[in-house]
Amino acid sequence: MIISEKIFLILEQKRMSQKDFAERTGISQSTISDWKRKRTNPSADKILKICEVLQVTPYELLAEDMSGTGGGSSQLPPVNQEEAALLVSYRGLDQRQKQRVIGYLYALKETDGTS
Repeated sequence: MIISEKIFLILEQKRMSQKDFAERTGISQSTISDWKRKRTNPSADKILKICEVLQVTPYELLAEDMSGTGGGSSQLPPVNQEEAALLVSYRGLDQRQKQRVIGYLYALKETDGTS
């Protein structure tokens, strides 16, 4: 399932209108309509706001759907103990703290290891 399909599935589950979603995210209705017609997916800079409004984590929105048919070929490798500990800690954070962690991770990736 592609990201735009997941967004509209979550909108339906939450009984949130496309107009309400647009107002809460600050994303134009025409852009959201493009997603619905599957011509485009949201850009990376909009993912955190979308997740905030839909009350899902970026992982929930972006992860390959492994519960449906087909399985997909981009499954994540098993989680090691250190990663599991990080995930448990992350889940214990409030939404604002989670957003800060994600922002920090993006900033780390942008530095590409050079100081």
